Amino acid sequence: MKVLKKVVKSFENGLPLKDFTQIMDILNLCAEKVNEQEAFVEPVCELIKLCGLPFQKKKLSDEVNYSVAVSKSIAQLGCLMRVPSSQVRIQICKCIISFYKMERPKKLLPGYQPTSANYKIQMAELGGLAETLLLSLALVENQLTEKLWVLKALEHLSSSGVNCRHMMKAQAASRLCLCLNDTDPSGQLVFHSSEILWNLLENSSKEVVVNQLSSLECIHALKEVFVDRLINGFRHYDRQLRNDLLVIATLVAENSAAPMIESGFTMLLIVLATFTEAKIPNPLLKGLKLTYSYEDFEMKKLLFNIIGIFSKDPRAVQLLSENDVMPALLDYVKPHKKPGFHDWSAAQYEELQLHAIAILASVAPLLVDKYLSCQANTLLLVFLEWCHLFIYGKFWGCYYEHAFFHGTGGRGSKLAQMRYSLRVLKSVVSLYDDAVNLNLCDQGAINQLLDVLKYAANKLEQKDDAILLEIQANILFILSALCENDVHRKELFSYEGVDLLISFIQMDPKKLHSGLGHNRLLFSALDCLWSCVIGCYIAEDYFLEQQGIFLLLDLLALKQKNLCNVILGILSEFCDNPKTIIHISAWRGEKDQTAAKLLIQLWRQEEMDLGVQRDRYGRIADVKRPIAGSFQKEQEIIPMPSSCPSFAIVEISENIRAKLYSLLCKLGFENLPGLSAKDFVTLAIIRRYIDFKVGEVWSEVCAELKEEFRPIGSDEEILKVISEVSENIGKMVTAYQTEVLENHYHQEIQEEKKTYTKIRAVHKQKEMINKSWENFLTRTSNYEALKKAKRLQEKSVEASKSKSKTQNGAVHSTDIKGLGTTVGSGRLVTVESTPFQLVEGPLADKDLPLKKIPFCEEALKKNKKS
Repeated sequence: MKVLKKVVKSFENGLPLKDFTQIMDILNLCAEKVNEQEAFVEPVCELIKLCGLPFQKKKLSDEVNYSVAVSKSIAQLGCLMRVPSSQVRIQICKCIISFYKMERPKKLLPGYQPTSANYKIQMAELGGLAETLLLSLALVENQLTEKLWVLKALEHLSSSGVNCRHMMKAQAASRLCLCLNDTDPSGQLVFHSSEILWNLLENSSKEVVVNQLSSLECIHALKEVFVDRLINGFRHYDRQLRNDLLVIATLVAENSAAPMIESGFTMLLIVLATFTEAKIPNPLLKGLKLTYSYEDFEMKKLLFNIIGIFSKDPRAVQLLSENDVMPALLDYVKPHKKPGFHDWSAAQYEELQLHAIAILASVAPLLVDKYLSCQANTLLLVFLEWCHLFIYGKFWGCYYEHAFFHGTGGRGSKLAQMRYSLRVLKSVVSLYDDAVNLNLCDQGAINQLLDVLKYAANKLEQKDDAILLEIQANILFILSALCENDVHRKELFSYEGVDLLISFIQMDPKKLHSGLGHNRLLFSALDCLWSCVIGCYIAEDYFLEQQGIFLLLDLLALKQKNLCNVILGILSEFCDNPKTIIHISAWRGEKDQTAAKLLIQLWRQEEMDLGVQRDRYGRIADVKRPIAGSFQKEQEIIPMPSSCPSFAIVEISENIRAKLYSLLCKLGFENLPGLSAKDFVTLAIIRRYIDFKVGEVWSEVCAELKEEFRPIGSDEEILKVISEVSENIGKMVTAYQTEVLENHYHQEIQEEKKTYTKIRAVHKQKEMINKSWENFLTRTSNYEALKKAKRLQEKSVEASKSKSKTQNGAVHSTDIKGLGTTVGSGRLVTVESTPFQLVEGPLADKDLPLKKIPFCEEALKKNKKS
């Protein structure tokens, strides 16, 4: 005992790292003595205190060199919890807690310096002290004070992810959860246990923690302590702890394997969530009173959230129906005139309202009968109209000033309420339940939604906003679901709705990649066009009048793969209207591109993406499988029942070739304008698409038959003939493609020759002009050359004259006397009279009397005056 006191005295300022292992050996020896002699309790506690003092090192490398030995020695502190002494156990916990409150030693040993502040924490993590200490909880099961100290130490240790992982190996979550219901008048046990559980959730795998908490025993313990804090907790601290437990319960409820329903916890939470709205007394909540404090407000939001989680479990649907969840949530879907409601502040009530409506979107599709019996459609449409009027500033009564103050946006603008209400309507109409949809339409939902859509579209023109984009997309989806397969509803949609759709289709393509939701809005508009316009001649004709087909083809010309499939489907459906073909044929894109050329380009691009084999000119490269892609060729033939489509059939719906073929069939394969030879080569393949696809199916049939059994001779011969027919079609198309290319080649040669001839003629003309100019210059500068040219000119004139002379006819000379040039004559003309003796006919009468021409004397006088 004296020697132990000397040891403690010599190391009162800290332990050297090199001596720590020996100190732990002494501690273990003394711990064994405690069982026999209680006098050793005090020295043991003093030695444990030494372990809590700062370690001291002589060299910088000591921390690394002694790390293994020190970590093992620190881990032995947890093993010392076996000592049956409350004083020793508490001192061990205090020592561990001191790791996290290290202070610089007042005095250092000569030649030593303190280790880093986190060195002990790191060694505790390395040695696995947390796991050992957690296991010691079983030793202090009935000692409340010692258990609280152990939990305090574990709370400090659980701040590290490494320690949390060590603790989870020892089933920390389930052990701690079972401790929650242990008797503790101070309430510290629940507090420290819940804090450690939170640390485990934050610093280790949440899934592992939840799985450990998902046993029936743990859920019962969690439920009991929650009810106790709910009914009997009146302090601020109790309410906070209650909410922490509710969050943990929420995480457990997300695990579908957790027996929440079997434990009765689900029933309790559902009843609690509707407690203030349903106002139905329930024995589970006898004596409960809400104070409308901030903690109660947070609990209310958590309860709404857990209702949304329960709605994902089919087993909980019956409980939701029986406990008036639908009426309780719909209680928030009402316009209220005063800012505060149900003793919540205006801000709190608005947040609860948004939470309730958001959860209603999850619950409503599960409880359709309750939804209809509570007249939820009416409430939602009235509420939606109120939000719409609220935003416009059309308020009533004493609520006017408050609403106008918030009406420009943010809290109070009701834009969020409109957004969540539309989510509810979207969730119920997506069920395509006739009763729900009929109920909506009978109350004028289509016209009301169009008004809201028009407002949102006008607001969006001013500024792009993600909420407005979502509102518009959801309205378009709702309208699609309501109008599909009902001509009368489509007529209600027609004029006003088509104008809005036109504006959406005219969207700037650059906005599709903005990330705000323009792409979703465009797809919703296209879906609405398909559902609300196609099939109603009034709407179709109006869409055509507004040049809607041109806009669709402009979008198609962007060649965005995600858009092409939808647009081609719409165009194919529109072609049932005879006027559509005229519009498609009249469309022209960039560089005067025609619709047929665009469709053929899309076909080539699709085949390139599929890896279809084509030669350098676009001809068929594999006549046996002319339209099969690379992935399709890699697939092995597996015999399947007749109800399962083969890969050749499934492939039709996975690309756009079938839609392109359908559209070109309606346009016709003849007399398509604006196509090149390459386009005609591709068109020959498209024209035989069905034949090639039939050949693929027969190829699969043959392969499946050979996998199962061997056909008889006649059947094998028939299959062979069918295969040859398909292959011959491929060869025939290839031959036609070759002919097209050859004709095009010859045509190009002829055109090239014509062009070359024109070029030669132009060059020859230029040469003749140059030669004529040179001759002209020679004549003007050389007189002899001029005379020679004159003689040649005269000879040419004589040679050009007719050899036969006119009998009794006058001969006039064409020469201009005195002319000294060889160029063409000017405007000098000499007129010679014909001799009288040569004149015949009426002109030969030269004795005609002169006749006087009568005229007015007045005119003669005026003439003289002038």
